[in-house]
Amino acid sequence: MLMTHGWFDSRNRAAPPNAVTIGNFDGIHLGHQAMLARLTSRAASVAALPTVLTFEPHPREVFTPDSAPTRLTSLREKLEILRSLGVAHVHVCRFTKPFAALSAEEFVERILVQGLNARYVLVGDDFRFGAKRAGDFALLQQLGEKHGFEAEALHTVEAAGQRASSTAVREALAAGDMAMAAQLLGRPYSISGRVVGGDQLGRKIGYPTANIQLKHNKAPVKGIFAVRVQGLADGVDWPGVASLGTRPTVHTNGRPTLEVHLFNFNQSIYRQHLRVEFLHKLRDEAKFPDLDTLIAQIDLDAQQARTLLNVNP
Repeated sequence: MLMTHGWFDSRNRAAPPNAVTIGNFDGIHLGHQAMLARLTSRAASVAALPTVLTFEPHPREVFTPDSAPTRLTSLREKLEILRSLGVAHVHVCRFTKPFAALSAEEFVERILVQGLNARYVLVGDDFRFGAKRAGDFALLQQLGEKHGFEAEALHTVEAAGQRASSTAVREALAAGDMAMAAQLLGRPYSISGRVVGGDQLGRKIGYPTANIQLKHNKAPVKGIFAVRVQGLADGVDWPGVASLGTRPTVHTNGRPTLEVHLFNFNQSIYRQHLRVEFLHKLRDEAKFPDLDTLIAQIDLDAQQARTLLNVNP
């Protein structure tokens, strides 16, 4: 998959032509997937690359960082999923205040026309663009007629009786409803990252863990979970129990950490890149009075996770 960055000017017009959809695509839920399916279909008919134009960082992280939404996917996770869904080209525009100040007309001319040589542009039915969100779909259609590209808007997709959206996924995760999140996403919610060194406490208490590096701006889920892990050397999805939190029993003001104990597993996986699927939430994180009480609770968590995942001791 081709990946490009930055702004454009008239001297670096992209080739070949692109069929473009625009958005943050955080989580890549069923609504996003419907757009990508339509994009790849129309790209073939107009002889263009199916292309996603996305932004980094999230616009709200620039304008209202204190209230910016928790990211469901890091940039790498987003790219992995987009590739699997048939996207051939991702262009990442760095979102800055000067970029946000581009008028709707400048955005279309500079990014879509001069840069991406768009033949087809697909957006959601609530799409807004340009400075102060002044541009709407009607303006996009007018500019498309002027510059020679087709514009199309895709209607809302519903799942589990509600609009499929990144907000709905965040709400399901915050409530510990992993089944609802999976329905909205079309797959279990997951976090991927590289296995990094830890403090070895898990090994000392009989529960060795893989510590997964977090690249999210905030932890999108918190608590103890029954999980399935992908990306191990033998290619097998592996069951386990995971903790995502600050580990208050052993750390004061700790940083969010994702630790996974894999059942019946004793291989070295340091530096491997793994994907952790969160299948069931077992409980919230808690601070215990001492290490022995924590170990007793971990025993119960592991037993419950084995039962839910149908894993023999």
